[in-house]
Amino acid sequence: MSPHPNDSSRNHEHVARRTLLKQLAAGSAAAWMSGEPRLLTAADNHEVQHPIPKADACIVLWMAGGMAAPETFDPKRYHPFEVGTPVEKVISTFPAIDTAVDNIKICAGLERIAGVMDRGTLIRSHVLPDLGHILHSRHQYHWHTGYVPPQTVACPHIGAWMARVLGPKNPVIPPFINIGQRLEGIGENEEIKAFTQAGFFGSEFGPMNLPYPDQAAKAVRPPRDMQPARFQNRYKFFRKLVDGSPNRKYLSDYQQQSMLRALENANRLLSAKERAAFDIALEPQDSFEKYNTGRFGQGCLLARRLVESGARYVEVTTEYIPFIHFDTHNSGHTTLDRLHKEIDAPISQLILDLEARGLLDRTLIVLASEFSRDMIIEGVPGSNARDQATFKVNTLQDIKHYGLHRHFTGASSVLMFGGGVKQGHLYGESAPERPCLAIKNPVSVSDMHATIFHAMGISPQTAFDVERRPFYATEDGKGRPVLDLFG
Repeated sequence: MSPHPNDSSRNHEHVARRTLLKQLAAGSAAAWMSGEPRLLTAADNHEVQHPIPKADACIVLWMAGGMAAPETFDPKRYHPFEVGTPVEKVISTFPAIDTAVDNIKICAGLERIAGVMDRGTLIRSHVLPDLGHILHSRHQYHWHTGYVPPQTVACPHIGAWMARVLGPKNPVIPPFINIGQRLEGIGENEEIKAFTQAGFFGSEFGPMNLPYPDQAAKAVRPPRDMQPARFQNRYKFFRKLVDGSPNRKYLSDYQQQSMLRALENANRLLSAKERAAFDIALEPQDSFEKYNTGRFGQGCLLARRLVESGARYVEVTTEYIPFIHFDTHNSGHTTLDRLHKEIDAPISQLILDLEARGLLDRTLIVLASEFSRDMIIEGVPGSNARDQATFKVNTLQDIKHYGLHRHFTGASSVLMFGGGVKQGHLYGESAPERPCLAIKNPVSVSDMHATIFHAMGISPQTAFDVERRPFYATEDGKGRPVLDLFG
């Protein structure tokens, strides 16, 4: 059940959150002390055959906070808002609309994405496990790393796996770039930091974080007075600081050198012509306006420019902040109406622009979220009961209760374009009535990761020796790509 600011179980959630933070911190500390992870090969009796890559770049569009599938890409029975309507009658609060594919309908408000559905595959049977308390923290960590927290090691983000295994596509452009998510000044920021990193791979494979797309150019603009000789002096001084740090004993030689290599990589970008890709103000005005729906839309434009310049993995997020954006614990319909407007144009334009530039075939685009949502009125007596019979006594009295609020892991939607996936394809199915569970071709997180890795030419059985045990790209190497998704 979703935690809520007025929930009587709030104190228990806070205790669980503190416990999780301690466990995540322990794993992160272990990463700093670890040596260089060694790729396991045939010499270790670890036979791995990588698939032929279908894509050489990946863009993940992360609908942070729990995107309700019946309000976006898996419309169900629609019922308009009316005072007194029993909650049990409400599944979708947006009617279904036609798309460019005869057998695929999505929700009203996403008309432009509907127009490009013939370029992609829609999965309606992505199943997430029920991880209990602190759902956002745990589920976001799980989806981005492939491992359920806590772990004894700091698990690398899927973007870090691509950076480490595939290396940079362009040696100047950071191979892993994260757009739109602030890591400070928001709720659960420490938990977000726990998976937005390279883990045991080291700092050089971690993300370049760009929370504000319109300020990305500043991140790669050298100070006016920073001459090469001055940078070298700063670099030498930084090395001395690292060596002289009282925490040096907790930092392995490998992790220290990885941190210094990350600094060198950053310096290389500051003097490269490719840094112009970070400046979305250079985009022609008519093109800029097609994306300009806010931070997310500008992030999609920045992602396109970065992929054009050779980025390997880019993630663009609507940003996770508790009870904001897709974390619709109240005013669900009103919030989703706004979010539709923020994501519809830039996502469709990203597809069209990559296609026009001949890049769509070699760029895998994945739209996903940590889980879906179902209907329950929050903040009224009895609304937090786990028994779904509660629906029979709750009725809609206010528009703020109209929408999907309750966390639901039984089926969510994933949209994929490019990277060899089928065009105009529908995969999987969820039940038309509650509970709207996946009833055909369920896809787990491990198999979803394996599918993404397969498109990028990485075997899901790829493993590194970490603390004298194999650590796999998918949990225990058991992820299997869904080959039916590819043409």
